[in-house]
Order: sequence, then C-alpha cells, then structure tokens
Amino acid sequence: MEEKTLAVQRMQDYIEKHVNETITLADLAKVSLFSPWYAHRLFKEYTNYSPADYIRRLRLSRSAVRLQKEHCKIIDIAYELGFQSVDGYQRAFYREFGWNPSEYAKNPVPIPLFIPYGVIYNEIRKEHKKMNEVKNVFIQIIKKPARKVLIKRGKEAIDYFGYCEEVGCEVWGLLASMKSISGEPVCLWLPDQYRKPGTSLYVQGVEVPLDYDGIIPEGLDEITLPEAEYLMFQGEPFLEKEYCQAIDGVQEAIKKFDPTIRGYEWDEQNPKIQLEPIGKRGYIEMLAVKSIM
Repeated sequence: MEEKTLAVQRMQDYIEKHVNETITLADLAKVSLFSPWYAHRLFKEYTNYSPADYIRRLRLSRSAVRLQKEHCKIIDIAYELGFQSVDGYQRAFYREFGWNPSEYAKNPVPIPLFIPYGVIYNEIRKEHKKMNEVKNVFIQIIKKPARKVLIKRGKEAIDYFGYCEEVGCEVWGLLASMKSISGEPVCLWLPDQYRKPGTSLYVQGVEVPLDYDGIIPEGLDEITLPEAEYLMFQGEPFLEKEYCQAIDGVQEAIKKFDPTIRGYEWDEQNPKIQLEPIGKRGYIEMLAVKSIM
C-alpha cells in the first residue's frame, strides 16, 4: 500500500484517539513521518479537508451526538471537546449546523454530522481479494415491526461503493443524526415495488415509527414497510482493514444457506438490509423470510 496513504491514515487515527485534546500540526507530522508542511498537504489532498477543519467538524459532530443523547451542560461539552471558549463553540456549532447548541439539545433535528472515513479503505478496496474460506456466521431470527423508512435514493447503485460514488458518503452523517427505531441507519436493497423509475436498487435510510410526523430532510423519500421476519446473519468480529473480507464471508454464507431447514423461505417482497460494518460486532446482513410450516 502506498506510503502516503498510510501516512494520512496514521494522522486520522491519531486525531480519532486524541480528538478531545489539543492536536498540533507537529503532532500529526510526527505520526505521519513527514515534515509538517508535507503532512498538511497530504492530509488535505487525501481527505479534502485541512487538519484544522477536519478536527473542528469532528468535534462539532461529536458534541451534537452528546447533546442529543446526554443531559449535559453546554460548557462541559465545549471544554471537554477542546474548544477554547463556550462562545466560540456556540458560534462554530451554529455555523456548522444552523442551530444554537442549546436549541438543538431541546429539539434535535436532522443535521449533517461529519463521519470521517479512513483513506486506507479506498486502497483496501482496490487491493481486495476474496476470502479463501468462510468463517463462523451466527444466524438468528428477528422480527421487524411495520414502520416507515426515510430513504435517500441513488440512480443506478447496486451496492455501497456505487451508491457513494453517485450520492456521496455524507448522507450517512445526516441519517445518523436522526432517531431510529433500530438505533442506527440502515442500507437497503429495495424490491421493485419500492423503487421509482430511474432510481437505484441500493439505498440508505433511517427506520422510524409508522406515526412519524417529524422533519423529512430535503432529498429523502418515505416508504412504508410491513411487519416481517428476518434471518440475521452476523459474522465474527474483524479488523477494520479486513472489512471487505468480512463482508465476503457473510455473503458467501448467505448464498449457501437453505432457509427451509428452519421452516422458512426467502421473502423477496421485503428489502434486504445491511448494517454498517463495525469490526467489534462483525458484519451484519438481514434477509426477509416467511414461514412454510
């Protein structure tokens, strides 16, 4: 893998680990193994952000998540996340999201959270090789209630990578800012009845209750899904750099699995669901089933 990519990834990893502390260009240069000037140039070239902008956006988004989920004081969040003053934090929050932090804490609305993606993963995808063997995959039946899903459609995407090329990865930050009945955004492969002409098979969205009457951000569509049973396939925990292999392992297991041994058949009238690949929990896909008993 190219040394420049690894250098930028080391800087990203350092920021992630020390985001609540003072981070200097000298700190980043040290972990990058390049000069401060060249480290700054590489970081901006590979992430499209200067280190300062990247850190600021990450801290503001982390603060928004805390405001949404915790009962904490604005002053505590400001100083714990490395801002020099409460006023400075409030101004930065307003410029980033269009809301005062105290107003947002009282009434969380969809906002574009900054979710950084490691530059190393683009290279991993290019170098990706299929797994030679499938590791252990845990399977369980779960029930999904009738619900609405607020989705962002693409045009021709059939998977995550194509979707990001069409729509951009930033939509995940918006979805992550919204309260979901499943606790996180979802990726869906839509059956034909839920697609519009000229739109993609693969979409991303957030599941909300049937009676949801909150804000629907511009560019998102609403679909209604019925109650359904799903087989959830969950792979073993994996190293983040091995996420492609982890996905392959679960998908190969799905191809080989016969649902009739559990008294089901595939239900192709409901979307297939993909969750964000997170190493510590393993990769997860869910396929709808219906009983044949």
